[in-house]
Amino acid sequence: MRADPFQVLQANGPAPRRRAGPRPQLVVAGATGSLGTEMLRRLTGSGRFDHTWVLAREPFTDGLAGVTTVPVAGDDPRAWPPLVPGADHPASKGGCQGVIMFDPPRLYHDRERALWTPVPAQLPALAAWMRAGGVQRLAVVLPHDQGRLPDALKRGLASLDEQAVTGLGFDCLILVRTAQKPRVAAAGAGGPLPRIAGWMLSVFQYMVPTRDQPVRPASVAAFTDLALQLAPPGVHVAAPEQVWQAAQGDLQGVVRQWLAV
Repeated sequence: MRADPFQVLQANGPAPRRRAGPRPQLVVAGATGSLGTEMLRRLTGSGRFDHTWVLAREPFTDGLAGVTTVPVAGDDPRAWPPLVPGADHPASKGGCQGVIMFDPPRLYHDRERALWTPVPAQLPALAAWMRAGGVQRLAVVLPHDQGRLPDALKRGLASLDEQAVTGLGFDCLILVRTAQKPRVAAAGAGGPLPRIAGWMLSVFQYMVPTRDQPVRPASVAAFTDLALQLAPPGVHVAAPEQVWQAAQGDLQGVVRQWLAV
């Protein structure tokens, strides 16, 4: 029987350390796929957050201590009721942090299908909803297509949507760009011509620079987690090359050098 990843999130690693004083709340959108699962496991197991709120399409009991699903109606965050600040809501005395990811759910995980996952076009509305709900520090893990994003944009704002998010008043906004795997047609799909085209296109995946190749979800989660801890106020954009370099072993050094802390 396949183990559901959400049932073993807290089983991996030591028990979280409780810190003195008020701890921030955490709001997670897109806790699906291998990246979402790894990010949720890492952040909830760190002991840095008092409670974690995960956006979902429908209510369900996940059995995780300190984790609550927040059912949302529809796919337009502008129509959602606000997450009113209060004792049982993210805007607590310890502040609030948020994470947005776009990894689609794996269909063979029933609980992932019940979670809500945004698409990049929903970023401004979702970020505005989080800001209105008390989120002060926001990390967004953005996918990018290899070869389509100029080097200058990898380290800056790449769209008007991202520009709009920067104007929402977050104390700290972190944009983490990660490389997507090359999309190659299935070898046996669509007859001989598509198979030949897929074989020819597969050659180009070996021409992708090593620094732009996707890294393991655990490495992306570790990078984002450390950035949330260390980033000073302001807007910080991590290029795919920086995420890849941090995954090679010197996570602390790369993140500190990037953030100049």
